[in-house]
Amino acid sequence: MERTAHALPATLRACRRYALAMTLALLTVVGLASSPAHAAAWYSHDRWGTWNSGGYTLYNNIWGQGAGRQTIWANSPADWGVWADHPGTGGIKSYPNAKKVVNRKISALTSLTSRYAVTVPAAGAYNTSYDIWDSRYEHEIMLWVNRTGPVGPLGTSEGRVTLGGHTWDVHRGHNGSNAVYSFLRTGDSTSGTVDIKAVLDWLRESKRWIGDVTVGDVQFGYEITSSPGGLDFVTRDFAVSSH
Repeated sequence: MERTAHALPATLRACRRYALAMTLALLTVVGLASSPAHAAAWYSHDRWGTWNSGGYTLYNNIWGQGAGRQTIWANSPADWGVWADHPGTGGIKSYPNAKKVVNRKISALTSLTSRYAVTVPAAGAYNTSYDIWDSRYEHEIMLWVNRTGPVGPLGTSEGRVTLGGHTWDVHRGHNGSNAVYSFLRTGDSTSGTVDIKAVLDWLRESKRWIGDVTVGDVQFGYEITSSPGGLDFVTRDFAVSSH
């Protein structure tokens, strides 16, 4: 009887441990099933995770100091997103993006346009932006279509201009490696079309800040400074068209 009396609590403890383990396993399965990443055609937790699809490259791109966890997922270049959990500190942590390479001089382009549609969080610190480069990576043109939290552009203010279907506050600066021209939309937008060629022509012909450079990468994504607790950034549509 003494052995039975001591064995019963041990059996109960084992049953409770088993029930707890099964509950945690079930919650994990439910969580995985409901996560866009685990239902997507591709996903990656890797810092430099990349995926090529339909002439576009998707890039997790966790490049900043003090970054946390981030998962990128995609079904296509027009259907992708990021879950990011970066601490509430300063400094850009990542720029997950989708990229199309144009590889044509500005003067050789009749048109260069892009459309976008996103769902972004109300918390955190980030901007949703295009990052457009010349082929030599000497000039960086950023088009911020929305922003949240304490984030701002590099350089000094160059005034306000209406270009490419939007009104922008323009900043010009240099990051030590390349010139940076930042266009901040005066009102946040989560969907629209941008005439990128009009912006490039203004920089080249009206301001003469750039020459007839070869347009390289046209990137679109989320420049994330902080997203504590984990936030979702979803691209519902994205495409680049050039002629």
